[in-house]
Amino acid sequence: MSKSEAAPIYVMRQGDKLAGEMQMDRDAIAKFKAGDRVKVTLHTGRSPTRLRFYWQMLGKLVAGTDCAPNSEALHSVIKLDLGYATPVRLKNGMTVLVPGSIAFDRMTEEEFGNFLDRAIAWIGTNYGVTPEEIMNNGVEHEQHGTSLAKVS
Repeated sequence: MSKSEAAPIYVMRQGDKLAGEMQMDRDAIAKFKAGDRVKVTLHTGRSPTRLRFYWQMLGKLVAGTDCAPNSEALHSVIKLDLGYATPVRLKNGMTVLVPGSIAFDRMTEEEFGNFLDRAIAWIGTNYGVTPEEIMNNGVEHEQHGTSLAKVS
């Protein structure tokens, strides 16, 4: 987040009213005067837990199979192969794909859920393992003969 960008304010619905979720949210709202007109954009927040799960799963898969130099590289490959990319035409006429972002401000929770489901299916197809096997560290990758059990 850039220095000029403010942290998001999260609210929870209480009947037909919206109230700050945490004290910092309520403090930010309190800076407005009673009766002020405040512009809001409504959408549900992203789940940090699901995002952490995704990155932990990638890290364990990389550590257990050496399928990529790091989880960020594997993440880029997944995005490119699943079509989460933007084609950019270079001056020489060549077109390259630039991986898209799964950042909180770039995807809704629903979009991220769809991405996560597709990424899990992609991992299953390409590496023959399920998230449960990856997270439980007890599977041997058939194609490479490496064991996820060595993952700490």
